[in-house]
Amino acid sequence: MNIHEQLSTIIEQKKQKLIKVSDSIWGFCETRYEEYQSVEIMAKTLEDEGFTVERSAGGMQTAVVGTYGTGKPVIAILGEFDALSGLSQQANAAVKQPVQEGGNGHGCGHNLLGTGSLAAAIAVRHYMEQHGLKGTVRYYGCPAEEGGGGKAFMARAGLFQDVDVAFTWHPWDENLAYNARMLATCQVYFKFKGISSHAAASPELGRSALDAVELMNVGANFLREHIIQDARLHYAITNTGGYAPNVVQAEAEVLYKIRAPKMDQVREILARVVDIARGAALMTGTQMESQFDAASADLIPNITLGSMMHKQFMQIGGETYTEDELRFAQSIQASFSEVEMKPVHKANGKVLSVDVNAYNPEPGFLAGSTDVGDVSWIVPTGQVYVTTCAYGTPPHSWQMVSQGTSSIAHKGMLLAGKVLASSAIEAMLHPEIIEQAKAEHKEQLGGETYQSMIPPEAVPAPIRRA
Repeated sequence: MNIHEQLSTIIEQKKQKLIKVSDSIWGFCETRYEEYQSVEIMAKTLEDEGFTVERSAGGMQTAVVGTYGTGKPVIAILGEFDALSGLSQQANAAVKQPVQEGGNGHGCGHNLLGTGSLAAAIAVRHYMEQHGLKGTVRYYGCPAEEGGGGKAFMARAGLFQDVDVAFTWHPWDENLAYNARMLATCQVYFKFKGISSHAAASPELGRSALDAVELMNVGANFLREHIIQDARLHYAITNTGGYAPNVVQAEAEVLYKIRAPKMDQVREILARVVDIARGAALMTGTQMESQFDAASADLIPNITLGSMMHKQFMQIGGETYTEDELRFAQSIQASFSEVEMKPVHKANGKVLSVDVNAYNPEPGFLAGSTDVGDVSWIVPTGQVYVTTCAYGTPPHSWQMVSQGTSSIAHKGMLLAGKVLASSAIEAMLHPEIIEQAKAEHKEQLGGETYQSMIPPEAVPAPIRRA
């Protein structure tokens, strides 16, 4: 058997165990920094497979690192397992049907992401033992990718400093080696404190925190015209100060998310947003305090690793699907809105992606963010996207959650494990790939060094709930 066949055999032998892990995490559907059951099942599986396991890695209770082997090269395989709020959904249903109203759901497929990466780490570990291959494979169980910047906190803790190259993947509706930049981002809470009073009898005694939030939002909306085209400014009012209109609201809070192509651009825009918040406080006679929530660096794709992963993907090939799987995918597509169906129509009614897309060596741009960005600033990082759902499925949707335990999703998850494992072994067997990736990485940085956007005093925090 060749290397691909050997790695595939290892993963197929572990297939049912891996599916159970993924489906269990789908059922836990735990959001950022509360993935206690998810991380424990990951940790126990790593221990069962002969890894040395570090729980609470980087001081975070829901982060885990599993290590096998010693010495160089150190290959990192990144996994995630956090869910999203408000996306509870029955499995394998073609209609919106929450398990629990307002509950959580895996609308980005991180139950698959974490387990597919785990499959890769396990396959690499057993291949290394069988062939006496020197080096280190390390599985990073990373919490809170969804708005919590778990990898950014892990990076701040120095967990990637000795890594040579990193590999990861993401569930998607196509098969491809990823080569696109993504936006840097940060999230900051702005809390205003005023004075409550009777809004009719003594309004002059009140100082409205809600007025401050509204004025801040007006100022931020005017700012949009004066920031760079590729920047984004989002906000959500997290505390309106109560439900009584006849009371001047003494407390109110708003959460801002800023995105831009570079970290320095995010910092500059944040400074202007802070000034707007201060101005809103001055206008309303309230007190303002800001609290950092999370941040992620811009993503730097590595063409050396990306092109190598593409070759591995092409040699392994895409998945094939049964008639039942095609019918299920079509039933999911039937639930799409007219706008959501446009990509499907444009692709001549594609139901499930089978082929591997051609690799474009010219980096593209995706107007999203990921904390993989922080890792990519420290070490060369490559990733693939793998079909786990019906073509055109919107990320962060109930349709994505519904497909998360399907046989389509399982096939994609295991395929991702095979591609990642093959890429890791290829890098181990050919150290010149690692050296070339490092040289490219150094050139991309152009002398810049990674500067975390997380303030020293900031700590990881779960989602704030009313």
